Amino acid sequence: MKKWFIVVIASTVVIFALIVIFSLNNHNQENAESGKLKFGCTPMNLSGEFDMNGKYAFFDSKKITIPKIAFLEKEVSVLGSSSENKWIEVDLSEQKMKAWEGDKLYLETLVSTGLPWYPTPTGEFRVWLKLRATKMEGGSGKYYYYLPNVPYVMFFENEKVPGWIGYGLHGTYWHDDFGTQRSHGCVNLPTNIAEQLFYWVSPELTNSKWSVRSTSDNPGTRIVIHE
Repeated sequence: MKKWFIVVIASTVVIFALIVIFSLNNHNQENAESGKLKFGCTPMNLSGEFDMNGKYAFFDSKKITIPKIAFLEKEVSVLGSSSENKWIEVDLSEQKMKAWEGDKLYLETLVSTGLPWYPTPTGEFRVWLKLRATKMEGGSGKYYYYLPNVPYVMFFENEKVPGWIGYGLHGTYWHDDFGTQRSHGCVNLPTNIAEQLFYWVSPELTNSKWSVRSTSDNPGTRIVIHE
């Protein structure tokens, strides 16, 4: 009798959890279609400059010392084909990102996209803003995060997912668990990969600048995100 009761309780909990996740996913999909998604990695400043006082982060209920790689600066030579041929593919089911020059693979890496309750949106997007660094803060409870100097940030948008929501690709110093879902909707990249991608994608950014927005003369690279 006790075993039967435990099985019933356990089954009820599992079913309830699945209903909650399903409801959240449906809600987020509806919000995505209406342009009202509330998740993402919204930047706290748009200057792209480092906060030299921001040396510690908080993620997964842990205090983290920001590694030096997030602050490194060097001269960069941008190689590759014209910006019109460049595009980025993010495969949510495989947790992989591929950067293409036409049909030629330029770069490939494992990534961490959004958790089921903080999903990364699917569709076709364009990079609209690049920041060398910015602070991100959000979430609540065990999912609260405080991340100064997030490196090599590339925000994207489309007609259904506006830029102010804060979805983007960026370097990641607070975990190295790439290949699994870990984010609040952004695409987490290894920082060394994010650096290469940052200077490869458009809009083009000169070495003397910390941020750049896309324009008709300097458009953003196309990003395709799919299951």
